[in-house]
Amino acid sequence: MSTINNNSRRQFIGAMALGATASTIAVLTNPIYANSPAVNASKMNDADKWFEKIKGTHRIVYDGATPHGGFPIIWNWAFYMTNNETGTKDADMTAMTVLRHSALGLALEDRLWAKYNLGEVFGINDHATGKPSLRNPYYEPKEGDFPLPGIDGIKRLQERGAMFCACDLATKVYSNSVAQKMNLDPAQVYADWVSGILPGIQPVPSGVWALGRAQEHGCGYIFAGD
Repeated sequence: MSTINNNSRRQFIGAMALGATASTIAVLTNPIYANSPAVNASKMNDADKWFEKIKGTHRIVYDGATPHGGFPIIWNWAFYMTNNETGTKDADMTAMTVLRHSALGLALEDRLWAKYNLGEVFGINDHATGKPSLRNPYYEPKEGDFPLPGIDGIKRLQERGAMFCACDLATKVYSNSVAQKMNLDPAQVYADWVSGILPGIQPVPSGVWALGRAQEHGCGYIFAGD
């Protein structure tokens, strides 16, 4: 097996093992999630219809599998900036970022970051303190959150037409692991995370599902993790 495959396998197992328990995998088929607003039939129909918003001559989807210093957001911004420089207006292009696996935290509001210490969970430090971040630094970034000034965060990119979605599979896995670690009800923690997905970010059944849908709608694929 290749080094890349070995690393991917270790990362996936690491995600499953956040709570250091063999039962984490059971979350994927646990009936307590069946009536969640993130996975009911109407929400999933919304997810399919959401891809119809993809527009323009130039279309790209970024595979945000890890936080990677905010690069799943930075590359989205770079697509808009460089297309503008070469004569394409925002209205004639779409950049989508799929936030899946350990990049899921980028889709969640500050309240959840503080409540569940998501900076520690997802390995994202606050540049000002050097400690695990208690806020999402990539939605409305402050000075120093990105490696260069002037980079748009998620909110501003959404205003320009960029699209972002969040993996429900990762939401289940990570919220379940955090719930176990904190001795909380996993169904309640999952529902809390679903309610805390940032405005305009579309829940999707899984990140890989969304990557497939985006390509079916004419988007080129770029890996934006590490």
